[in-house]
Amino acid sequence: MKAVVTRVTAAHVEVDGETVGQLDLDDGAQGLLVLLGATHDDTEDTVRRMADKIWTLRILDDETSAADRGAPVLVVSQFTLYGDVRKGRRPSWNAAAPGDVAEPLVDRFVTALSDLGATVATGRFGAHMRVHSVNDGPVTILIEM
Repeated sequence: MKAVVTRVTAAHVEVDGETVGQLDLDDGAQGLLVLLGATHDDTEDTVRRMADKIWTLRILDDETSAADRGAPVLVVSQFTLYGDVRKGRRPSWNAAAPGDVAEPLVDRFVTALSDLGATVATGRFGAHMRVHSVNDGPVTILIEM
């Protein structure tokens, strides 16, 4: 499982012009935008460890975590994190889990974050999405498990 975690002051995702998920943040508040990709050998344990790592990651102001502040999280499925461009110019998607494997893993990740106490918004799995964010810092971390 791979995640790109960005500290944001605003974020939302649209599908066909409709907002399907957004962070409700007061002025100056911070949240997290998580682009999440799944691979073939991810397990329930991988999902739980990734959710715990992101929820407790100390990247908000004053080295606090989303857990410390109750900061909301927007999760967007992103199979392209597993694009391999080592050969040629056309990415290979072989390392990305197929939709029927990835979608339940992403759903379990969202549930795991919620179980930890997070307020979680999501994109729509498999849809063409437009992700809007205001990066803060900017602070962006790549996590792989």
